[in-house]
Amino acid sequence: MTIRNPIEWSGAQLVSAAHAAEAVGRSVDHMRDTAHSPAPAIRRIHNADVWQSLREGFSDFQAYRSDVIFLCTTYALVGLVMARVAFGSDLLPLLFPLASGFAIIGPLAAVGLYEMSRQRERGAVVGWANAFDILKAPAIGGIAALGLILVAIFLVWLTAAWAIFDATLGPTLPPSPAQFAHDVLFTAPGQVMIALGVGVGFLFALLAMMLSVVSFPLLVDRDTGLDTAIATSFRAVLANPGPMALWGLVVAAVLLAGTAVFFVGLTVAVPVLGHATWHLYRKLIA
Repeated sequence: MTIRNPIEWSGAQLVSAAHAAEAVGRSVDHMRDTAHSPAPAIRRIHNADVWQSLREGFSDFQAYRSDVIFLCTTYALVGLVMARVAFGSDLLPLLFPLASGFAIIGPLAAVGLYEMSRQRERGAVVGWANAFDILKAPAIGGIAALGLILVAIFLVWLTAAWAIFDATLGPTLPPSPAQFAHDVLFTAPGQVMIALGVGVGFLFALLAMMLSVVSFPLLVDRDTGLDTAIATSFRAVLANPGPMALWGLVVAAVLLAGTAVFFVGLTVAVPVLGHATWHLYRKLIA
């Protein structure tokens, strides 16, 4: 390894930036080319298919246990950092909204797991590094764009959660976590905040699920347009309201259990749900 002068270094950075810009341009062009692509057929599923998908997701998790725990440990670390920031700053009222936000951005975080399940389904030998094969997917531009949409929804949810706090227990910030917990659980404004927060949060989580439950796996599996993937996801949920409501409850319960144990449980919850989402997609789409 040689030490380059500033001119050589700057030139190399410009070349790298040009390659990155070219790759982005190709992705945008590809998104235009695949727009309005033919929509796949939707299957009707039953509650039993949801439980089977969960079992198959757990089977994938067992097959890659060390790999996905290594890959998903970052979620637990992020959760712990969020908790530390919230408890040590003025963001304490956003602790629950931040934690519940995993239900919104979780599908984006699990994209690599869909790829691992897809390759295992085809009989390939798969390790954690194969999660990054998703970067080679033809529809990577659509995947990135959909991810940005989920991040935007997550930020709007945080804004709404803060507005709910401000209208109930706010605008004065709690002096301590203990006082905040007392005010939330044992005062009328706190109980109103809980009711409003759960109700509004449910709507955001429902939107995120309808938007992404099929679209992300579909973009991983097939070279289809972003608009087609999103429309297909909405159609799949609307065609199977009962089983998809059950799936939403399962996701909420598993994520709640994962965050309850100081976020460490997310190292299991996220990969199991990610792999299970792939198998649910395979049952929903013909």
